[in-house]
Amino acid sequence: MVLGWRRRKGNSKHKKGGKPMMELVVPNSFRCPISLDMMKDPVTLSTGITYDRENVERWFEEGNITCPVTNQVVRNFDMIPNHSLRIMIQDWCVENRQHGVERIPTPRIPISPIEVAELLMQVKNSARRLDQYGCVELVQKMRKWGGESERNKRCIVENGAPVALASSFDAFANDSVERNVVVLEEILSALNWMFPLQLEAHKCLGSLASLRCMVWFLKHQDLSGKEKSIVALSELLSFGDVQHVEALSQIEGVNELLVEFINKKISPTITKASLRVVWYLVSSSSSSSNSSEKMKFSFVELGLVSSLLEILIDSDKSRYEKALAILDSLFTSEEGRNIACGNDLTVPLLVKKILRVSPLSTDYSVSALWKLCKFGEKDEGRSIVEALQVGAFQKLLLVLQVGCGEETKEKATELLKLMNPYRAELECIDSDYKNVKRSF
Repeated sequence: MVLGWRRRKGNSKHKKGGKPMMELVVPNSFRCPISLDMMKDPVTLSTGITYDRENVERWFEEGNITCPVTNQVVRNFDMIPNHSLRIMIQDWCVENRQHGVERIPTPRIPISPIEVAELLMQVKNSARRLDQYGCVELVQKMRKWGGESERNKRCIVENGAPVALASSFDAFANDSVERNVVVLEEILSALNWMFPLQLEAHKCLGSLASLRCMVWFLKHQDLSGKEKSIVALSELLSFGDVQHVEALSQIEGVNELLVEFINKKISPTITKASLRVVWYLVSSSSSSSNSSEKMKFSFVELGLVSSLLEILIDSDKSRYEKALAILDSLFTSEEGRNIACGNDLTVPLLVKKILRVSPLSTDYSVSALWKLCKFGEKDEGRSIVEALQVGAFQKLLLVLQVGCGEETKEKATELLKLMNPYRAELECIDSDYKNVKRSF
């Protein structure tokens, strides 16, 4: 189809001089049959039909094995670049530049699995020789490939890059962090867009040497280096390997660093990732009871309870959930409950977050409040009284009415039983739920 123009009908706008505005028509042959958008990287299948590379690759990745237009089964998935059509599209864009059409860039040839395998072999050899600068050049080349397209990123990840990079990181970290800091930071930057990692890569990145290196980055690197390290740690611990949790907890100064990051809020990325790491450390169910209690006591001693309550005053949804999850875990310890009971903000904030943020936040808030009211023996019922005064009874009734998980339902029911004897003497103050019957 040739370039066409058509005059707008009806009450169309006019340019200066009374000339009607014309609408540019993109030739049909320039459009991808899948998306109907103008093609940026036209490729031809064995069926003879041309598509935009990104669209047809997504089509096959979704499990389709037929040509979208002809519906023929595709037996050869090779995609041949249609250079002639691409040049025609580029020339058309240049000719119509005055109408706001931008010229599509010449696409780079996608990398192949063989190229990735060869590069990774060189990376491993460089790591084996502890050739820092040779390895840096190779990793930079890999990052450049990944930056060219999402397809390249997938090809790099699917052909073993995470394992090769994680093992190289471990090798250089075992040698010397200070001496190999350049290559270690380069590898960590590349790994950051490859999460989640495979099991073998997790094992390498979770070694004691690798963990010590990332903690060293948290202490000594700039903001960018700190962000990459804390994100890597949070992703590593999310895999649920208790050995990684225990290894990290043994590194001196890590708890202090995490609390400092949460308090200083030097970057949203660092704050969120630090909260995730702390939660994994305090809630690892398979850790020994003794070490788990020591970990919680350490964070309580560092003032984490007060820091988390400050987050609950003013923050975003994701941080609310993480802060409530950590508080719920810390309240399993007597020290954590005692500190919380001594803070006038604890109970009002927990009650406020019920049914306010998300179902998950409600679960954590109810659980934390339940632990304070049931096991806070030293406060002689003070938490129960405070909860009643800020409207907890009405909110818990609503939790049962709107539906919740079985565990939350049991805790909410028990809380209501604990509060019921005090209701006759106390009246709900400062509550949005006084008229719950009328409102609902």
